[in-house]
Amino acid sequence: MINVKRSRAEWVRRYASFVVILFVIAFGTSLSIRANLGSSPISAPPYILSLIPGMHLTMGQLTICMHVFFILIQMVLLRRDFEKRQYAQILVSFLFGFYTDLTMWMTGFLQIPSDMNPMIGYPLRFVELLAGGSILAFGIACEVRCDSLMLAGEGLPLAISRFLKRDFGKVKICSDTSLVCIGTIFMFLYFGRWDWEMVGVGTLVSMFYVGFMVRVFAPHILWLDIIFTPRSERQLAASQPAGDEWSGHRIITIARMYGSGGNAVGEEVARRLGCPCYNRQIIDRTAEQMGYSVEFVAENEQTISTARLWELIFTDNGIPASMNPSKEDAIYVSESRTIRGLAHSGPCVIVGRLGNWILRDDPHVLRVFIMSGMDFAVRQIVDKFHLSEEDAAKKIEQVNIGRANHYWKYTGRQWADINGYDLVINTERIGIDGAVDMILRAARQVG
Repeated sequence: MINVKRSRAEWVRRYASFVVILFVIAFGTSLSIRANLGSSPISAPPYILSLIPGMHLTMGQLTICMHVFFILIQMVLLRRDFEKRQYAQILVSFLFGFYTDLTMWMTGFLQIPSDMNPMIGYPLRFVELLAGGSILAFGIACEVRCDSLMLAGEGLPLAISRFLKRDFGKVKICSDTSLVCIGTIFMFLYFGRWDWEMVGVGTLVSMFYVGFMVRVFAPHILWLDIIFTPRSERQLAASQPAGDEWSGHRIITIARMYGSGGNAVGEEVARRLGCPCYNRQIIDRTAEQMGYSVEFVAENEQTISTARLWELIFTDNGIPASMNPSKEDAIYVSESRTIRGLAHSGPCVIVGRLGNWILRDDPHVLRVFIMSGMDFAVRQIVDKFHLSEEDAAKKIEQVNIGRANHYWKYTGRQWADINGYDLVINTERIGIDGAVDMILRAARQVG
């Protein structure tokens, strides 16, 4: 868990903002339901139960009951590890239940009639579904940025993932699937048939589209920090003397395609400058700090598969990173601290580990990207590891995809985008020695 130190005034602002954000989430949920294509997974059980003839409880009231039940499960699973401030989830549940009924009433006139001409009705339904999903995703992105409280529907899978020591993304997918299954059981028990307006294509869209849109909105809501942090505290932070924040040491970061010779380039540059080159040493330090084995850190630091990336993109993750640090996040944070510490300690060459991004604000850093063609890279890997050309090509593609996915996850940018670097070198064209010479000449112009 990442502890966040905030003033009382800031906490008050964040809690007040959360109350507003909660309304946005409820409104997005209700608008999605009005499309008559099926509810979102978290809303499926209470929505279907609220449609039972003679049911005296509203959808909002049923949502409160479900959320309180979720909170009780969290308390049983986490016990002493259940944060005291998360008891406020109970109040949040009642407020969210009220907002649910309020927004269902507000969006009542937007209900798409079942008997509308399909040529007109279905396009309108999908537009309303996507609009509701986008509003819901925006609310969730704001909730994550607010980083104060969470809904019980998000707290439960987080508690389960901690209790079982399983990845949150997979637990969240299982949790959403389970809620849909429970809603489907209620549908057959009380209505005796499958109704696509209760559980349908809208349910599937909500499971994946919302998570994707959260990722789209997240980079564009940083301005919310102005609301969350009191003006006096922002002014105080801005007035603090920066001092020698970066120590003024000349640092060279080298990102490299696999097989391009980037490691050899980095080591030779460091040797000729008379400074250390940090590559695997960063893994060693991270493992020591975190209490992990070196092998564990090496396997998990930059090996995000495409399947794992899509899971991260489409998982509707309404959990702030400070409440849900995955193993990849924890390793990234530790490596970032290590790299910043190395930049403060003296001139050095840092190979890989998102050094160019982590030190992007340091004016004394030369950011280099080493690339090569596939034929050159294959020859390098074949000679080094004695693999067949086919196996070498597969290995190169796998590692490069993992590095690109890792870079995208933590920066939201493309790994090979030249805008992230000061110097891009093709070792296939100019060779290892030529690359070293170019970097040394460029380094003289930095800082």
